[in-house]
Amino acid sequence: MLLFKSFTILIIGFVLLIKGADFFVEGSSAVAKRLRIPSMIIGMTIVAMGTSLPECAVSVTASLTGNNSLAISNAVGSNIFNLLVVCGVCSLFVPLAVQKSTLQKEFPLSIFCAGLLLLLGYLGMTLGRIDGIIFLIIFAGYLLWMIRSAKRARHNITSADSSSAQKVRSSLSEKEIEEVASHINLLPAWKCLIFILGGMIAIKYGGDFVVDGASTIASSLGLSQTLIGLTIIAMGTSLPELVTSIVASRKDEVDMALGNAIGSNVFNILMVLGIASAISPIAMNMNNLIDIVILVIVSVYIMALVWKKQLLTRAGGVSMLVVYAAYMVYICVREVL
Repeated sequence: MLLFKSFTILIIGFVLLIKGADFFVEGSSAVAKRLRIPSMIIGMTIVAMGTSLPECAVSVTASLTGNNSLAISNAVGSNIFNLLVVCGVCSLFVPLAVQKSTLQKEFPLSIFCAGLLLLLGYLGMTLGRIDGIIFLIIFAGYLLWMIRSAKRARHNITSADSSSAQKVRSSLSEKEIEEVASHINLLPAWKCLIFILGGMIAIKYGGDFVVDGASTIASSLGLSQTLIGLTIIAMGTSLPELVTSIVASRKDEVDMALGNAIGSNVFNILMVLGIASAISPIAMNMNNLIDIVILVIVSVYIMALVWKKQLLTRAGGVSMLVVYAAYMVYICVREVL
């Protein structure tokens, strides 16, 4: 009975997190549009961060309640899921074209972030407040870089023939950012306030429910929080990325599908773990470090997979799903041993 109740709380928590993030993004975007903030900046910040809000809520809540293993495994597990499953599943619908700028800039940046997480976590086996501040400073620089890249892209498109102009992109391309932002409803002020406050409340309690439910399930089944965080929680909080990327790939918006996954990975490390560790230090264990090493290896593997042809084929996607299945087997065996 307790286990059933815990799973129910967990599912309710996921629903609150995802819908709360939707409401918060819609309300915040409408306010930003009312204040005449450029659509490009709205897309680069509020909309782009929206899919990372569930991970942020869970990791911050876990950190505050002392569930450190859940905090770190949620972010790392979500990143591995984003790369192998989100991108792998999308490539089954249509091969994913990868722009050269992505391979030269954004993919290396995501690998750098994972490497930095490994280094800071290994030093003292703790992500302290200073480490969190370092992540947040880099995150601020990343946002600034995204906005400047989009401004350059807009300038290139308007000053050259649009059919041959090269788009400089970040987690979302310039065209996609404009499309997303252009569909933002100009809501009444009172409705914006309700959406923002309601979204924040839903995210807050959703995070609480997920952490409480996951902790109880782990205790009831004799499983570690690391395993729960890498599997159930990572998959649940990555649902927005999975749904967004699948819809994008089905519409042949392949650049958005891959960009969404890579961008979310950078956000998860710099913003999610940055905020969580700045609020409350996160203790690391050896399994956490091994999972981060696997994240780095997986990132390099996918980068090598698409480097030559700048294309993620269906065969490549299948191999990624096989790698993820093998990883699931590994962490389950590791839990037993």
